[in-house]
Amino acid sequence: MTAQTEGLPLPQPLAAAGVEIVHAFAPGDLGELIRIHGLGNARDYGFNEVHEAYCARIAADFILEANPRRSRVWLAKKNGRVVGSVFICECPDDRAQLRLLYADAPVRGLGLGRWLTEAAVDYCRRTGFRAVFLWTVAGLERARAIYEALGFRLAETRHNEDWGRVARELRYELALR
Repeated sequence: MTAQTEGLPLPQPLAAAGVEIVHAFAPGDLGELIRIHGLGNARDYGFNEVHEAYCARIAADFILEANPRRSRVWLAKKNGRVVGSVFICECPDDRAQLRLLYADAPVRGLGLGRWLTEAAVDYCRRTGFRAVFLWTVAGLERARAIYEALGFRLAETRHNEDWGRVARELRYELALR
């Protein structure tokens, strides 16, 4: 199913570029997503293979969840290849966690990251979540600008030295009701 059939319509620049949105993994999608995410974050932010494995675990756990409830994925594809993602993972207390927002370099500048985030937040509102939160790191300014523009507020910070460099992790929250 494409995003054009539910929730927010896909913006014209993305559709014109041949981007489509699917909500399920096909064989090869997991590996492709982790590869572009791992290589991109190594190139752009200096993250190592531990960060890539962390992302792989999030995606694999999502796929292996026997009862996904309201958890949902948006995989952006172009010419059948994964070029971006965002996940909503249902958490206790009627909360959702936004995870693995990513837009690969060839599709950056088309508004994919913003649209994925807006679609995920819209989904959380429509499905009745009380709040949505996410973790990001200082230095991912494009993503932080999107989150803040949508009303997310900084709630917590912590240090992480596991990903090949010292990172300051930032937890953002958005109340939905």
